[in-house]
Amino acid sequence: MQKFFVRACDIENGLVTVKGSDGRHISRSLRMAKGDPVTVCDMQRREYDCVIEDFTGQDKTDVVLRIIAERDTDTEPPCSVTVYQALPKSDKMDIIVQKAVELGAARVVPVITERIVSRPDERSADKKLERWHRIAKEAAVQCGRGLVPEIGGFAQFGEALDRMSEADVFFLCYEGENVRPLPELISGVKGGNIAFMIGAEGGFSSAEADAAAERGIPLAGLGKRILRCETASGFVLSCLAYETELRGGPESR
Repeated sequence: MQKFFVRACDIENGLVTVKGSDGRHISRSLRMAKGDPVTVCDMQRREYDCVIEDFTGQDKTDVVLRIIAERDTDTEPPCSVTVYQALPKSDKMDIIVQKAVELGAARVVPVITERIVSRPDERSADKKLERWHRIAKEAAVQCGRGLVPEIGGFAQFGEALDRMSEADVFFLCYEGENVRPLPELISGVKGGNIAFMIGAEGGFSSAEADAAAERGIPLAGLGKRILRCETASGFVLSCLAYETELRGGPESR
């Protein structure tokens, strides 16, 4: 069944109106007809099974759906995870965002750190954020998320550290000395807010690692192998998914 995201204000009196690109996709690309089933999510972890009631608007691409059943979504993880990602080169951030969404992240924040290669100006930054939001939405639809994860605005390193430390569990992933094993930092976590930071291609400088430690942010080691920046966040998210959703067998799901 096709699934689309709508705003809560698009749902009223048992009807849902889908407009814009999603409305055109339903009416033109998919060529769906009255009576066809559609699932929508209100981006607040609530899903609605619907059937197409009508096509309205000047070009008949506003789609009116009638709700036949509703439920809480069961695809969201029990914890809210924010990935702070130092901006990598080229289009690597595209794949980082896509896979972070698939693996359950609630938010991805691009970070300006000492060793990043590209520092976007305001115009290019806005374009990048728009593209990453689109990628996040497409990934959320593809993997059946109950919300579209947020793509935060660019943050400076110090600002990101301050925001991270407001979470219930937080750490900075580092390949240098004085690290604690990741399993030690996430053992027993079952919910709440979790935040972690991943470096760009050159990782974090020793000064940045010291700045994190001075704020009380643990340095997390990810094992004996050094992971690429486009792999590291997915590795951490997979470990969190195991700890919070899969550990203990079917009864813990």
